[in-house]
Amino acid sequence: MPIKILCIGDIIGKPGRQAVAEVLPDLITRENIDLVVANAENAAGGSGLTPPLLAKLLATGIDVCTMGDHTYRKREILPILQSSDRLIRPGNYPPDSIGRGWTVVQSRSGVAVAVLQVMGRLYMNPLDDPLRTIDRMLAEVPRDVKVRVVDFHAEASSEKIAMGWYLDGRVSINFGTHTHTPTADARVLPAGTAFVSDLGMTGPYDSVLGRLKDRVIKHMITGMPHFFEVATGDPRVCGILATVDEISGKALSIQRCDTKATEQAAAYDADDGKGNNKSQY
Repeated sequence: MPIKILCIGDIIGKPGRQAVAEVLPDLITRENIDLVVANAENAAGGSGLTPPLLAKLLATGIDVCTMGDHTYRKREILPILQSSDRLIRPGNYPPDSIGRGWTVVQSRSGVAVAVLQVMGRLYMNPLDDPLRTIDRMLAEVPRDVKVRVVDFHAEASSEKIAMGWYLDGRVSINFGTHTHTPTADARVLPAGTAFVSDLGMTGPYDSVLGRLKDRVIKHMITGMPHFFEVATGDPRVCGILATVDEISGKALSIQRCDTKATEQAAAYDADDGKGNNKSQY
């Protein structure tokens, strides 16, 4: 029987966390979703992740969290990265980096699903080749695990699209994260991979990529550094829902998800940690 996998875009701070808590449990029940994968590298104050926040995200129904270029922003997450099979980071970090690049978990219907992550190199940190890295990790996944999901955390659309074609027929789902802007190219590629260049973000869309508009614009006008605080307006849960054949691992369908949540007044709380991780440019 085919399974349904929901992939959620970058969760931005408290507004994103609250949106997930409000929307996800009902969505799982209503759509009979078997597995949820979410990018959580921006969950703590807009940058990083902490152990308490990971626990709260998993409690909403998320099965696996992926990270990205902010993986190590919060040092308290390091022991969890080392021990948990429900939190992964890009596999093309240096070999001695803490954490793992892939994991295998059981869906709600009992199907084994591999979740893998690599990070792009165009306009990003100079990491190992993501193509060769994903080849290596796919070879490490047990052959009987047919359903395979890849988060490609990358900046350039061209690099994401190239990865989509590179993995077509070799993984069930290949989605992009990092740019916080949903793309309109969700489709099942010819060899059976559900692909989208970017899921978009789960957080406040009345913003500039999740940050207060006036702060970002002021920086652009003056060239001076400013704190880019998390916004609150128009929170949404964005991503894709894909149906995958559990026997072959081929995707059968993909559709965009964009669900509005209730707007909250505060952008931060105690869970965001000291200093709230206000990004400074």
